[in-house]
Amino acid sequence: MPVTDPIADYLTRVRNATKAKKPRVEIPASKMKIGLSEILKNLGYVIDYEIIDDNKQKKINIVLKYKQGVPAITGLKRISRPGLRVYRASDKLPRVLNGLGTAVISTPKGLLSDKDARNLLVGGEVICYIW
Repeated sequence: MPVTDPIADYLTRVRNATKAKKPRVEIPASKMKIGLSEILKNLGYVIDYEIIDDNKQKKINIVLKYKQGVPAITGLKRISRPGLRVYRASDKLPRVLNGLGTAVISTPKGLLSDKDARNLLVGGEVICYIW
């Protein structure tokens, strides 16, 4: 079944899996979703992810992270949508929960966290917030 906003679908699947305390979640793969999974892993929100290549379609299997039963991801919010794109310059990048969360930015240098984008002085499309 085709999805009009694949990133929102990705975030919803991860959110639902953490609420249900599932150990892992399987999501259809794309370059953007793989990049988002890499950012989640590098920032410590998930343990690991692997790309499964079956005959029909590639899938991402994400192993979720919990500490004493509490998920590492407490919130996910989609910011830039297909109907309303949100772009920010490098000096105007958002801070999520005063730096406790992370904004994922799509830049000319690839997907970056807000801190990395500030360090590289690049702006771009604000994809989502994670905390």
